[in-house]
Amino acid sequence: MTESESESKFLKSYNPKDFDSPLCTVDMAIIAVEAGELKVLLVQRSEHPHKGCWALPGGFADLKRDNSIEATAHRKLAEKTGIKTPYLEQVESIGNAMRDPRGWSITLLYFALIDFEALSIKEGAVTGSEQTQWMSIHDALKCELAFDHALLLRKAINRLRNKTRYTALPISLMPETFTLTELQTMFELILGTSLQKKSFRRRLEASGLLIGSGDMRSTARRPAALFKRSDSFKSDHVFPGLLDVEIESL
Repeated sequence: MTESESESKFLKSYNPKDFDSPLCTVDMAIIAVEAGELKVLLVQRSEHPHKGCWALPGGFADLKRDNSIEATAHRKLAEKTGIKTPYLEQVESIGNAMRDPRGWSITLLYFALIDFEALSIKEGAVTGSEQTQWMSIHDALKCELAFDHALLLRKAINRLRNKTRYTALPISLMPETFTLTELQTMFELILGTSLQKKSFRRRLEASGLLIGSGDMRSTARRPAALFKRSDSFKSDHVFPGLLDVEIESL
C-alpha cells in the first residue's frame, strides 16, 4: 500500500468527534462615528446564557455555509448591518474554559469600521430576535457586557487607536466626500488627542491617498474643499511619525 493509499484509508475511518472540540465563535466590534461620537454596535441577547445583557454581535461558525473564519465574520457583519465594510480586521483569538458557561470556548475577535450613514440598521432596530443599540465607547465600557465582551471591546479599541497613530485607517470611516478638517477631527476623535494641522495636512498631501472632488462645502468661516479617496487609497498606508504621543490603553 502506498503512502497516499494509507492516508486515504486513515481519513475515511477518522472521526473528528473522537477528540473534544471547543465552541468556536466570531465576535465583532462594529465601530462607526455618529453625531461626533465613536460608537459601537451592541445587541441585547435574547437567549441564555446572559439573556437580556448587551453583547458584541457575533455567532458560531457555520461549517456548511462558511469556508473560512473570515467568511463567518463577513456573514455576521452583513446580518447585523446590512452592508459590506471597507475595513475588517482580525484582532486576536481568545480561548479558555472560563469565558463561556456553556463550555470550553474559542472566539475570533474582529473589528469593523463602517460609515454610519450607509447603515440599514439604526438605533433601536431589531435583527432577528435581538434588539440592537449604538452606544458610545465610553458608555459601552461601563456596561456589564455578556461573557468577556468588555475585555474584547477594549482590545478592539486599543488596536484601532494604535493603528490610527501611524496608518490611514480612519479614512475608511469617512463618507464618500469630506473636508480635511472633518478628516482631522476623525483622527482626533479616535485618538483622544489633538493633531498639529499643518503637519497632518502635509503628510496627507504627500501620501497621494486623497484627491479633490471638485466640490465645496459651506462652513461658518468660508467654503471648504471636499476630498475623496483616490484610486491608490490603502487603509494600511503608513504615515511615519504621524504622532509622537503615547495612547493610553483602556
